[in-house]
Amino acid sequence: MSAIRHPSFGEIAEDRVIIFDTTLRDGEQSPGFSMNLSEKLRLAEALAELGVDVIEAGFPIASPGDFESVHAIATKFKSSDGPVIAGLARSGRDDILRAAEAVRPAGRSRIHSFLSTSPLHMKYKLRMEPDAVLEAVSSSVTLARRFTDDVEWSAEDGSRTEPDFLCRCVEAAINAGATTINIPDTVGYALPEDVTRIFTMLRERVPGAEKVILSTHNHNDLGLAVANTIAAIRAGVRQVECTINGIGERAGNASLEEIVMALRTRHDAIPTTNHVVTENILRTSKLLSTITGFDVQPNKAIVGRNAFAHEAGIHQDGVLKHAGTYEIMTPESVGWTRSSLVMGKHSGRAAFRDKLKALGYDDVGDNQLNDAFRRFKELADRKKVVYDDDIVALVDDEVMRDRDHIRFVSLDVHAGSKAKPTATLEIEVDGVTRSATESGDGPVDATFRAIHALFPHESVLRLYSVGAVTEGTDAQARVTVRLEENGKLVDGQGADTDTIVASARAYLHALNKLLVKRTRTEPKALSA
Repeated sequence: MSAIRHPSFGEIAEDRVIIFDTTLRDGEQSPGFSMNLSEKLRLAEALAELGVDVIEAGFPIASPGDFESVHAIATKFKSSDGPVIAGLARSGRDDILRAAEAVRPAGRSRIHSFLSTSPLHMKYKLRMEPDAVLEAVSSSVTLARRFTDDVEWSAEDGSRTEPDFLCRCVEAAINAGATTINIPDTVGYALPEDVTRIFTMLRERVPGAEKVILSTHNHNDLGLAVANTIAAIRAGVRQVECTINGIGERAGNASLEEIVMALRTRHDAIPTTNHVVTENILRTSKLLSTITGFDVQPNKAIVGRNAFAHEAGIHQDGVLKHAGTYEIMTPESVGWTRSSLVMGKHSGRAAFRDKLKALGYDDVGDNQLNDAFRRFKELADRKKVVYDDDIVALVDDEVMRDRDHIRFVSLDVHAGSKAKPTATLEIEVDGVTRSATESGDGPVDATFRAIHALFPHESVLRLYSVGAVTEGTDAQARVTVRLEENGKLVDGQGADTDTIVASARAYLHALNKLLVKRTRTEPKALSA
């Protein structure tokens, strides 16, 4: 494989792998994972700091909110040395024009067009004949090239597409001006050997394939997304599409952190390079968990809290003698550090700001800093020790809520075995203060009833989960609440040393996300 010249990246070295992150697009299609504009901007900043090459910022035609977020992210990265900002579009003219308008402000922009190519999708989803699909591939890419030199085309359900027809579609896209060709395993059906066969075939049979970037996008329905991605790289693919924590539709996408660390750890077998700053992986993973309300499972590779834990005696003995006996990478290489006692109730605002910068919060505004510092002081008065994880939890809880329509003000709860629990809650709704007192079957139920009285809604509580941020009886509680309304799921999180207060914050967070979700209208036939 020789070097390729690309409009956004210039000459790409033979061993370079481009990291295309679709957390903000494909990841957000997961049930309950919707984000508001401020959350998307903050995650986009984190992805840029992580070193990803392409940020797929969203699907502009999906809703006014989606367009606004893609346009805002594109505007934020006006510099030509920032990440490429991509907008997704189906093959129709309106989709492409909308995507072009959304990504126009970016210093480096991309339109990513896709169309189904498998017999099953063409017959039942598109209701189109193969010749019409070929024509749509050519016309959509040709139109997209009018707005940017960087155009990606994807063959939806490519892994189940007939080989000859897939070659014809890819050739048509290249001839029309596509600079990246992506073959998604849309339904997570492929095995690694299937992926190897497909990309080897394209490189051997399609004229011009050597002049474009071949890309892979794998879903995890059979748990093979990362394995399939590695197989694609070994078959000559030089762009991988992935998400933080592997989030995405159904069982999710290939996990960015697992791919990148596999390439780094097994450089002997897969001699490639990429621009990801691996020390920022954990921080980005935790940020996404805070935004979405979904924590990763404890045994998740790389970023799970047990990823570098050793309980078996024989393992502990080996690690103490030499870490390499049971660790193939260092915890520090992905951002893990020991929780340490760093701040106390006598710490000042300047020290608190310095600590935030050390933890990766470089862009906290003055108002956000004031609110976070106030909560830190309250926390320091209640906790014997304050760890970095405590600060991260409260700052994320405060900063992420900066633009919420509904904001927590105060809560007073009376509960016990001799009286019916009651909760007096005060909240702000678009700046207007409201308060109510309600009783219920326990303090949490009473609190949630008070929320419903102050902000009536039809959503149903589907999940209530409590965990601890650190250790000890004075640890902050992190509560997750899942609400469902008209088939739409949202998750909210809240943190506080008082579990009931954390519960109220989590419920309000979920309600705010539900308000965002109500404005989103999914277009027909969206996938990738």
